[in-house]
Amino acid sequence: MRTPAPDTRPVALTIAGSDSGGGAGIQADLATMAAHGVFGTSAITAVTAQHTRGVESSHVLPLEEIRAQIEAVTGDFAVGAAKTGMLATTPVIETVTEHAREFESPLVVDPVMVATAGDRLLEAEAERAYEELLGEATLATPNADEAEVLTDITVTDHESAVDAGEAILETGVDAVLVKGGHVPGETVRDTLVTGDGVRTFEHPRIGTEATHGSGCTLGSAITARLAKGEPLESAVEGATEFLARAVRYYYDVGEGHGAVNHMVDLRNEASREPTAEAVHAVVDRLVDADVSRLVPEVGMNVVGATPYAESVAETAAVEGRITRTLSGVQPNRGVRFGASSHVARFLLAAREFAPDLRFAVDCRFDEDVEDALEGLEWSVAEYDRSEEPTERREAEGATMGWAARQAFADREEPPEAVVDRGDVGKEAMVKLVASDPETLAERLLALDGEVAQ
Repeated sequence: MRTPAPDTRPVALTIAGSDSGGGAGIQADLATMAAHGVFGTSAITAVTAQHTRGVESSHVLPLEEIRAQIEAVTGDFAVGAAKTGMLATTPVIETVTEHAREFESPLVVDPVMVATAGDRLLEAEAERAYEELLGEATLATPNADEAEVLTDITVTDHESAVDAGEAILETGVDAVLVKGGHVPGETVRDTLVTGDGVRTFEHPRIGTEATHGSGCTLGSAITARLAKGEPLESAVEGATEFLARAVRYYYDVGEGHGAVNHMVDLRNEASREPTAEAVHAVVDRLVDADVSRLVPEVGMNVVGATPYAESVAETAAVEGRITRTLSGVQPNRGVRFGASSHVARFLLAAREFAPDLRFAVDCRFDEDVEDALEGLEWSVAEYDRSEEPTERREAEGATMGWAARQAFADREEPPEAVVDRGDVGKEAMVKLVASDPETLAERLLALDGEVAQ
């Protein structure tokens, strides 16, 4: 008989409706809590027949069954934080409020009134019943439409979001996060209003309508972080960053617009070691083949991004680059995350236009390499640093974003190679890009072979 090795985790509770489509409701809450390392428990308030295109029907459970679920969970588990989602009717809201008065841990109230697809999930007469529940809550997370229902304030900008948040604070809730996803604009601004002040969390808007379950996912991410002991402001900041990535790399499922990716951070973290190993494998092939002809004066680097990478810290590269030696080429040190700046930033910028790209390498560029590229008949893009607007040059990190736009924008398929003709103090180079490490290595070896002819 083997010795057990139990895994102790914080516990969170979600009181919400079930989404048969899996993208929102209880299903989204439990998946998000699991992704945050929290054990999720639930009390189902209603059952919906729902998918990515909308809600077909819903059935509210009897109050005694809702009470029984809440009591079963709170009577056995040490609940570190709880949240509410779809409550549907006045009696359900009042029932949850009764139990909320006994909660000793943080409570997040997502005043679910309308589904992302536009279907109403709350009886009109139940809207005002939320005020007493909010009085027992740590945080309320209304979107712009829900904030307007609760306050009669139309949220159209930062000022009106603050006004709505301050009005909701009058219910007795400790803090209000007025979500900005429904407010038009290139930037999504989520506004946190507390008795101590206001903080805004901004993210570029993702060009997709696949936001099914976004509200549930954000609320459960905050709840999970609170259950782990994070301060409120930190929990909100981390959860908004999590949701931004979950929306960008959404699940392409169903006949509608899809659903947010609740597991995106977990899967991204799990891919770190395989990504580093892939970079190692490419480097080993370049060393074995001795690609000295392609190593720039400043050295070469191979960069690999995790599948959902959003920052340089999520890219693996050779620390100190690959350089020429008397016996061929050698990496100066090992592979680590965050080791590259230039090539990593270019790869991340390129992924804004071609998200499947995950690997890149920078090579020497001269007449021989240019002739070799023509001989290979690859798709080649280029940019000229002298054409970059002055204001962009002065902004830190802006050049790679500008360069990627020149090379990748308005193309149906990404190029295999991108030529940088250099500038004063900047060596000319060609960057090869690929969606997998094998293709990147094959392209670099093919270029090396063509140059050798």
